Formats: sequence, C-alpha cells, structure tokens
Amino acid sequence: MKKKFVTIKDIAERAGVSINTVSRALNNKPDISEETKRRILEIARELGYVKDFTASSLRSRETRIVGVILADSANPFYSEVLKGIEAASRKYGYQIILMNTERIYENEVKAIETLLQRRVDGLLIAPVQEKDDDIRALVDRKIPVVIVGRHFEGVDVDEIHSDEVKGGYLATKHLIEKGRRNVLMINGYLFKSAAYMRLEGYKKALREYGIPLRDDYVIITDIDIEDGYEAVYNAHKRGLKFDGIFCYNDLMAFGAMKALRDLGYRIPDDVAVVGYDDIVYASYVCPTLTTVRIKKYEMGYEAFRMLLQRIKGLRKKTKRVILDVELVVRESA
Repeated sequence: MKKKFVTIKDIAERAGVSINTVSRALNNKPDISEETKRRILEIARELGYVKDFTASSLRSRETRIVGVILADSANPFYSEVLKGIEAASRKYGYQIILMNTERIYENEVKAIETLLQRRVDGLLIAPVQEKDDDIRALVDRKIPVVIVGRHFEGVDVDEIHSDEVKGGYLATKHLIEKGRRNVLMINGYLFKSAAYMRLEGYKKALREYGIPLRDDYVIITDIDIEDGYEAVYNAHKRGLKFDGIFCYNDLMAFGAMKALRDLGYRIPDDVAVVGYDDIVYASYVCPTLTTVRIKKYEMGYEAFRMLLQRIKGLRKKTKRVILDVELVVRESA
C-alpha cells in the first residue's frame, strides 16, 4: 500500500545520504554544501515531501499555530476582523485554526478545549459573553489569550475593542441633530459589552439634548437581519411613534429598513436609520446606510500582535486597546 506521506528517510534513501544530512538541508543549515542541499531539495520536491510540523513542535514545544474562536463567522464584521488576523499570522509565520461558536456559550467552551488539545500556542477569542468562566480558567492557567471585540469587567485579560460608548453617542447624536426626537434603539443582549456600552452612548446623547429616556424605546433582541425586521414591525404594531432608529449593527439595520418599506415608511423622510460596523454592504443597500465605522481589519491585526507578545513572553502586564470609531454619513440618515 502506498504511503500517505513522504518521510526524510525516503529522501535520504533516494539521495544516498544520511537522514541527518537531509534534515540539515531541509532546515537550511549552513554546514552542508550548496550542491548537496540543491540535490536534496530537488528530490524532496519530486517526491512531494511535506514538512511534519507535529514532529517539529514536539521538539521545539511550540506549534506556531494560533486558535481563533469567532462568535459568528458568517457575519461580515467578523470576516473583516479575520482578514486582519490572517494578514498578521502570515507576516509572522504562523497558521490559524478557526472555530465558530454560533454565539452559543457551550460551543465556545468546547472550541477552547479542542484547540488546547491541538496544543495551539495561544487563543484569539471573540466571546459570547453569556458567562466568563472559560475565560477566567484560561487566565488562571496562564494560557496566552486575547479577547477580540469585547470587554470583560473584572477579568484581568488582554483585550481589544472599539470605543463603543462613543459609537452609540455619535449615532444617536446624529439622529437628534437631524431633528429626530423619538429615536428607537434596537440593541443586542446586554450581557455583551458592546451592547451595554452602545446603550450608554445612546443614553448620553439623549441626556445632552434633554430628551427623556423611554424604556419601551430600547428594544433588546438578537442581532441578525430578521431580528431587526421583527423589532421594527412589532414596534409599529404596538403603536410606538418613532422617527429615528439606531441599530446595534448593520445587519439589523438592513432588516429594519426592509420592515419600514413594507410598512409604508419613507427612509429617511419619515424614519432615519443609523447602523453600526460599516460592513461592506452598507454602501450598496438602497438607500445607502449611515453607520458607525469601526476598525475591523486593524482590530484583527493588532489582536494577533498582542497575542504574539504574550506567546513570546515579551509582555507581562495586561493590555487593553480601545480603537477609535467614526460616523459615516450616507443616505439613510
């Protein structure tokens, strides 16, 4: 039966040299002639040799692999963050293993266990945040980990996220300055740091302009397109009078805009809409979406660099990076 993988022993036999000589050629060691190295590398290519990183990692005690756990890899927000992670991993000679939790805490716990079994050098986690037991356990075990896009209150862990309070404030302030006094906020579940911080920004803008906070104008739901649609549809059925909507993310804003059109509202004449994230589709929907732009690619790239500092032992002190945000004004508000 044909062997699945070519070994350095196979190359040594074909080249008529020792296994040690092949190993030194493949690892570009200096104490071997260029002609011998060239011949061994040529034979390795002919045979289809692929380096066994498992064996290498056993010797070096590092795999040069990082585990990446995302809450929802189908969300374009996370796709952009992942691009930044991948770019940094390529630059620094690492590979990643990606796992998706579908925003289910138990899946997050299992993903962490699976990746640690694979002996990854560290973890980048965009957590569900329903609980923090798994993150605390990683910190206690001194596993290199960086939290991406979220903040854990009271947990001494490296993290990088956007200035969510500022983002919520900018979105709401813009709607108010456009003359909107009855602004709905369609938000995610408040155990997520991004949701409660964006809500704080919404409240801050209302206070600044002397507009009372009405609890029924803050709608808590899940964060997909259909959730935005249902939130607006149900708010209309309940008789809420609104002339502006601030959505937790752009996906919810797309659903909200569809509901408004189906209900006969004109955007932005009757109701202005502001989203959050500035995913790629925001400038292609009709009307184009006014939204809060966050630095998604930079978040992923810097998260990897932060993790690498931990893996290499270059930093002991916990680091928290807060990225700036900006409002992108388009046609919806």
